[in-house]
Amino acid sequence: MKEEERLYKIHADFCQALANPKRLQIINLLRNGEMSVKEMSSCMVIHKANLSQHLSLMRQKLIVATRREGVNVYYHITNPKIVQACETIREALQEQLRADERLVRKAIAKSGSTP
Repeated sequence: MKEEERLYKIHADFCQALANPKRLQIINLLRNGEMSVKEMSSCMVIHKANLSQHLSLMRQKLIVATRREGVNVYYHITNPKIVQACETIREALQEQLRADERLVRKAIAKSGSTP
């Protein structure tokens, strides 16, 4: 496999690891600093076992890392650019949704019907 193709594969695998609503929520929770599994689970509707599975995958892909303090394990984002990338994608999606909403309103106005 050529170097460029290998990089595309790694990039796709990384994006695939982010392609889950719970994992995006985890990134959002960790954007301002580290949290324990207990802290994260109290902010999310998810069983601790499922949360741990998501965090394990995110650790494998180097999205998050851990720090142990006594019996507690704290998770943090490995690179702030990950948070920035997620924010940029979210902003682009919001812009798209607003544009789509305007198109729908224009179409409704032209047809004379109401939603």
